[in-house]
Amino acid sequence: MVMQLTHMTMRSLRRCLVVLALSLISLPGYANEAVPVAEDPVLEKRLVNLAENLRCLVCQNESLAASRADFANDMRREIREQMRMNKSDEEIVAFLVERYGDFILFNPPLKSTTWLLWFGPFTLFFVGGTVLILYLRRRRAQINEKELPLTESQRLQAESLIKDMDKDQSI
Repeated sequence: MVMQLTHMTMRSLRRCLVVLALSLISLPGYANEAVPVAEDPVLEKRLVNLAENLRCLVCQNESLAASRADFANDMRREIREQMRMNKSDEEIVAFLVERYGDFILFNPPLKSTTWLLWFGPFTLFFVGGTVLILYLRRRRAQINEKELPLTESQRLQAESLIKDMDKDQSI
């Protein structure tokens, strides 16, 4: 009996080892490419400061520094390369704006192509407020026009209706 128990334990131990070996072999298939660690912490800090003011074109409402999209990783890699080539932040931003347009900037400059972006919301607010005020004034004038005094026959008819209602309620 002891022999059978030992044989069964050895068999289950072998199975566990086989499963463990297979899982270890398949683990690299699930691993992603490691995010490059900064060789130069000063360069990485500069990259983060610059990327905070740039928009991820995939996420659109997220900064390039915060985005985890593949495109954002590629853009950060491109910015790192340009920083290693001793380009200034202004040169890098100019390169990205030339390549992707002003949309890549979280705070686009005020120029003829972006005036609607800057002043559009204020214009819509002003126009909407003006339309609302004009509508309310016209509506008030219409209500005031409808407030004509009742004729004598209309007044008598209303009084009789009220009396009839009072009779119905008292019953």
